[in-house]
Amino acid sequence: MTDPRIPRRRFARVALLGAAGGAAILSGHAQDAAPSEFVTSDAQAAIDRGLAFLARAQSNDGSFGDGSGANAAITGLAALALMSGGHHPGRGQYGRTVSRAMDYLVNRGLANTPVGYLNSGETAFGHGGGMYQHGFAALFLAEVYGTLPDPLRLKRLREAFEKAIRLVIDSQNKHGGWRYDPKPSEADVSVTVAQLMALRAARNAGLFVPKSTVDAAVAYIKACQLPDGGFCYIRDQTQLGSAFARSAAAVVGLFSAGIYEGDAIDRGLKYLVRFIPNGRGARDFFTERYFWYAHYYAALAMWTAGGAWWTEWFPAIRDELLNRLRQGNANNWQDPNHGPSYATAMACIILQLPNNYLPILQK
Repeated sequence: MTDPRIPRRRFARVALLGAAGGAAILSGHAQDAAPSEFVTSDAQAAIDRGLAFLARAQSNDGSFGDGSGANAAITGLAALALMSGGHHPGRGQYGRTVSRAMDYLVNRGLANTPVGYLNSGETAFGHGGGMYQHGFAALFLAEVYGTLPDPLRLKRLREAFEKAIRLVIDSQNKHGGWRYDPKPSEADVSVTVAQLMALRAARNAGLFVPKSTVDAAVAYIKACQLPDGGFCYIRDQTQLGSAFARSAAAVVGLFSAGIYEGDAIDRGLKYLVRFIPNGRGARDFFTERYFWYAHYYAALAMWTAGGAWWTEWFPAIRDELLNRLRQGNANNWQDPNHGPSYATAMACIILQLPNNYLPILQK
């Protein structure tokens, strides 16, 4: 994997398709703007309400999950949303909330079978989504790892964290991917990306990640890319075609592996911009059904691509999220399948990307 400290973005000329089918040509070499140019006062007010909601929504055991019970993925995402605002264990208004979420996941990982499995129940996130939970939760543990001031708690965190990453490595299948269960059987591009992001964050935190594991994951993701630049769900099963949500995830997966340029990236980004939000882009069957998942990954993809990709995309998703907040509960966002904590966490992560606080976002 490429050293994350090495500058890796190039700003190319890209054609951005509008909702009406026209094209606006964006010139490259755009400079990174200050966070305040993207996080407007309205956006910051929405973030503040969202983070306060998340702090109130935490369960007594430190987990998040709304009415469906504790959920390791939503716990990790909620804590990442708080960290995106500068709240870490021992620091910030919600530092204790983050710390309690960490303790919950560490305790689950060390108590579960297999050991290290960050899971609150096999069906608690999607259909049999155990490894979804594991990937998002492991990402959070990697991000919080370097912020913990207590050496005794850090030792326990490292034990759970190392076992969680070892489980990811050991459960990769022969084609380079992962699926719902922590065993090397089937694979899909979505679960694969969740694990690859966790591996990248673990490597950034100082854990050893075999190059062969990453290379095999990259090969799996690339094998899922279709001629239109999007990605299919399962390798060699192309009948359902491309979809925005999983294609956004796939591009982030390649970025997580240190691949920042090349044909796969160029075609993937050009596919994604067709779906620019706020009523301007195309939609597919999965766009609304997996809205938060899709736009979490799409925003991460555009953030990493930088330049015109980011400066065009972020205001559109920011305004879309603010419009959704005005139309619903003014203090949180909603998701019909996974509840307001999940939706609010995703919204707050997206809106706070310009802060650049999470280690995995560092440029």
